[in-house]
Amino acid sequence: MPAASKNSFAAHQTLSVTSADGDHDYEIYKISDVEGLENAAKLPFSLKVLLENLVRTEDGANITKDHILALANWDPTAEPDTEIQFTPARVIMQDFTGVPCVVDLATMREAMADLGGDPDKINPLAPAELVIDHSVIADVFGRADAFERNVDLEYERNFERYQFLRWGQTAFDEFKVVPPGTGIVHQVNIEHLARVVMDRGGVAYPDSCVGTDSHTTMVNGLGVLGWGVGGIEAEAAMLGQPVSMLIPRVVGFKLTGEIPSGTTATDVVLTITEMLRKHGVVGKFVEFYGEGVGVVPLANRATIGNMSPEFGSTAAIFPIDDETIKYLELTGRPAAQVALVEQYAKAQGLWHDPSHEPVFSEYLELDLSTVVPSIAGPKRPQDRIELAAAKPAFRTAVHDYITNNAATPETSVDESVQETFPASDPASFSPGSDQEDADQPTLTTVHSAASGADGRPSRPTRVTSSEYGTFDLDHGAVVIAAITSCTNTSNPSVMLGAALLARNAVERGLTVKPWVKTTMAPGSQVVTDYYTKAGLWPYLDKLGYNLVGYGCTTCIGNSGPLPEEISAAVNEADLTVVSVLSGNRNFEGRINPDVKMNYLASPPLVIAYALAGTMDFDFETQPLGQDEQGTDVFLKDLWPSPQEIQETIASSINKQMFADSYADVFDGGERWKALPTPTGKTFEWDADSTYVRKPPYFDGMPAQPTPVTDIAGARVLALLGDSVTTDHISPAGAIKADTPAGKYLTEHGIERRDFNSYGSRRGNHEVMIRGTFANIRLRNQLLDGVQGGYTRDFTQGEGLDAPQAFIYDAAQNYAEQGTPLVILGGKEYGSGSSRDWAAKGTALLGVRAVITESFERIHRSNLIGMGVIPLQFPAGENAASLGLDGTETFAISGITGLNEGRTPRTVAVSATKADGTVVSFDAVVRIDTPGEADYYRNGGIMQYVLRNLLAGTA
Repeated sequence: MPAASKNSFAAHQTLSVTSADGDHDYEIYKISDVEGLENAAKLPFSLKVLLENLVRTEDGANITKDHILALANWDPTAEPDTEIQFTPARVIMQDFTGVPCVVDLATMREAMADLGGDPDKINPLAPAELVIDHSVIADVFGRADAFERNVDLEYERNFERYQFLRWGQTAFDEFKVVPPGTGIVHQVNIEHLARVVMDRGGVAYPDSCVGTDSHTTMVNGLGVLGWGVGGIEAEAAMLGQPVSMLIPRVVGFKLTGEIPSGTTATDVVLTITEMLRKHGVVGKFVEFYGEGVGVVPLANRATIGNMSPEFGSTAAIFPIDDETIKYLELTGRPAAQVALVEQYAKAQGLWHDPSHEPVFSEYLELDLSTVVPSIAGPKRPQDRIELAAAKPAFRTAVHDYITNNAATPETSVDESVQETFPASDPASFSPGSDQEDADQPTLTTVHSAASGADGRPSRPTRVTSSEYGTFDLDHGAVVIAAITSCTNTSNPSVMLGAALLARNAVERGLTVKPWVKTTMAPGSQVVTDYYTKAGLWPYLDKLGYNLVGYGCTTCIGNSGPLPEEISAAVNEADLTVVSVLSGNRNFEGRINPDVKMNYLASPPLVIAYALAGTMDFDFETQPLGQDEQGTDVFLKDLWPSPQEIQETIASSINKQMFADSYADVFDGGERWKALPTPTGKTFEWDADSTYVRKPPYFDGMPAQPTPVTDIAGARVLALLGDSVTTDHISPAGAIKADTPAGKYLTEHGIERRDFNSYGSRRGNHEVMIRGTFANIRLRNQLLDGVQGGYTRDFTQGEGLDAPQAFIYDAAQNYAEQGTPLVILGGKEYGSGSSRDWAAKGTALLGVRAVITESFERIHRSNLIGMGVIPLQFPAGENAASLGLDGTETFAISGITGLNEGRTPRTVAVSATKADGTVVSFDAVVRIDTPGEADYYRNGGIMQYVLRNLLAGTA
């Protein structure tokens, strides 16, 4: 707990709470009916939470009376310019990002000792909980033993990591681990870990959190303010450092009406995602209000909050109300805790009053009755498509992915080298396509006379498998249909809707197409319980939706390999095949290396597409099959009614399920308990480990920071376009043998079958550096038409004569010459998950500056946290408009102004071409707060925290 507040507003009071467990008194810091804070009554819910945080943690230095007044008297029309220090109540982590957090904490303990300090100072000061959910891979599917086999493989692959986390669980105070096979972090958070109102040391205050996953915002649905941060920021929060932020603008999003029959919470969230992306909410809070909020079930609120990163907002929060209380009761929270939440919220003015409308910076409104069934894709979650238009939308988009020089029918081509194959031709018919659709466009293949390459006709490829039979694959085949990810698996309405649809399909005699990989990965064991109680598991199993694991699986790229015959056919024929998943991310190269197009859909639609087997399908006009009587069966014949879904929810979900599932949530099963657990306050690093290695962040670090310097003689490591995500930057997915990371593992005696994924090896910086900027869909514009982790190595030649090399190999050559590096990018640089390795890898490759048109919030912050300066081109300019092609040598001056205790608004950039021509411009410095400036001056946030702890100032 922080030191006692200075209490400038005499806000420290006692709250008496009455519950079935008796009466309890709590110390609280009031923000309602307090002299000097009268204007707080008009604040949005989210800013009230921040205000209480400041009042409670006022120390007269970092948090002053003036800070509190600035927030209490917030001007909704003003642009953010006031920095505040927010102290989150707790930290939540998943294992991919959590392992490097614990690695860094272990390393900091050693660095503290090396500098003559007390290693025990490196210890979480706020509750920190880690849920292991990112490691299970859907290798085995469509069989009764899929779950057990996948968990066995998970433990086999991740033995070293799990052993390390077991050590952390015993070595650090206030650090708890939820073992594998329990659920997805965000679902476990809302169902069990979230307090809504904290009670520590007799002091009650709003629950809040930061998390090492961008979808931490799911807990916003419970009225808990929280968002995703990079691992390095989470480490600082665990060590008692506040989050430096500007008082944000708050977008009020009014909900009216009710969801119509036939639509789902997924359709709502895809609609909201599209609306908010168009509106522009990066760096803002979104808050839902209005009469319609009260009729939005908590599970739907969580689904909406979960997708906040897809909007681009920092948070997307719902206030506390009766629905919150009902959910806390259902999920088995103690009666005293439920009573505290309700009575505290009412005492603080945090209880939702639909008749009282807060003041917001901006306003949006959605009538829920206007929402229609939707999907999103093929590569961004905000690209919503009405289900009714999905077929023509796919036919338009597929031409962007056919890489064998295929042309659209409108494209002018040399007739002498053109072959045309109508997709409606019976000879090219594949299951699920529409032979009789006269409007079906012609798929055209072009043979390139210039290159002499042979194009492939768009004809089905025959696949023969001993297990799956013989069938034809064509462009658009759905090869993965996965029910996965926290966004939807926490929502009983869509999960039971999918199971009821599966039942109806089985009863009508329908089956999933044999080329579809079907996986079911619930977000918690409670889903398994209510499927069992509702008697629906047999129908899911019949369609191949056997339990594969409790984890993120397909949504984070852990889809596992396609069956060998299917993968071979896809690659040999260069087919553009599709995944459909009930996830939140569908970026290029994320889901599976064989799959080029990815669509987000509700769980019932995932099953529908598995039955259809192709994206080239119109559910309104095309039957999914025929029943035993030969009657066509359409999707509308299978879709369960809202009434049936609600009746099933009421009869199959109860409080005891949650109590049983979470009774021993931190203990784990026999596999977990059997892991040998190292002991000691510092970790004994294994020099032979390829999973957990001591990183170099503190090597040679002095007790005092050295002055920052300008940048000279820098070369461009990558020239990138718009919407480059952290998935493009950060190592993720499978490790290929012929990459620098694969070669490293091979050199260390690791067999190809044991490579595992980048995510599982996040505790080894050597692997992660080699995988940074290595995404197979990365397009480095220094090269022509090449995708993947490549660049031109200007240490081996100049201009277009410089040879192509792996980005890692080129960076090593630059490092040997002492050459600093820069990255040039476009709009929305760093969107996506809060991947700390996108920043860590960038820094360790030797990048000193990233210059873009715009940044997404988390990645910009993470770059600063790793000592990389984020810069923006002048408004309206970009690399192309300035005539930059990436072959220039860069110099950046003015950074040294930071040594004077100020942050320059701009710095001077000059780019010198090979002929001596110089392009000059002033880049905007995106170090937005004094706290971020402190991090940068220290070389990073971890160095800043360590020095403060060493000096006894933290």
